[in-house]
Amino acid sequence: MRSIAIEAPKPDLVPVYVWDLPVRLTHWLLASSIAVLAVTGFYLGHPFITAPGQASQHFIMGTVRLVHFYAAIVFSLSELTRIAWMFMGNRYSRWDQFVPVNKERRQDIVAWLKFYFFFRSTTPSFVGHNPLAGLSYLLVYACCLVSALTSYTLFSISAGPESPMRFFSILLPMFGGAQTARWIHHFLMWPLMWFIVHHLYCGVLVARSSRNGTIDSMFTGFRYVNKHLIMP
Repeated sequence: MRSIAIEAPKPDLVPVYVWDLPVRLTHWLLASSIAVLAVTGFYLGHPFITAPGQASQHFIMGTVRLVHFYAAIVFSLSELTRIAWMFMGNRYSRWDQFVPVNKERRQDIVAWLKFYFFFRSTTPSFVGHNPLAGLSYLLVYACCLVSALTSYTLFSISAGPESPMRFFSILLPMFGGAQTARWIHHFLMWPLMWFIVHHLYCGVLVARSSRNGTIDSMFTGFRYVNKHLIMP
């Protein structure tokens, strides 16, 4: 696949298959489901569509709630798949790309901070997730997990007595009751929205600086890197 203009690869780089299909698939499913959840969730809290006549004739709120629930299922399954792939996937998608257990990766966090704050003009060398991005993704996955748990906890309140969703009612005390769980669920939407904007900005910034196919790689799986960076 031909690279887009902002990140035409440097001539001394070679293509490496970094992001396998489950990583790319869960990436886009999480992104799309978060967008649907944000819009439908905001509507559920602040309805902005009205229709004349009896509500039972239109079922707008019920439809939005159903879409929200299905999007939550896609969101949850995608996150669980990505977490599982941290232990099953290739070397660039595994858990140590998120937790900086390697001394070199811990040291590179400072270098990446300098790049993002414009104290250096070039990116440090990397292949998969850079250590600072990986660490931030770990926090994002934690927010996603809590958001999913509060969602199912709230749904358990109105679920029928035979519904398996009733199981999540045991989490109500942990979240401090339904109202607190609802507040946590709503609050977590905002840092996730901020992260998406920041993620897009950083993706373009790194793509323009490193010219290694950063953006293209989430479609093709391939990133351009120096030969000496390829793990044996």
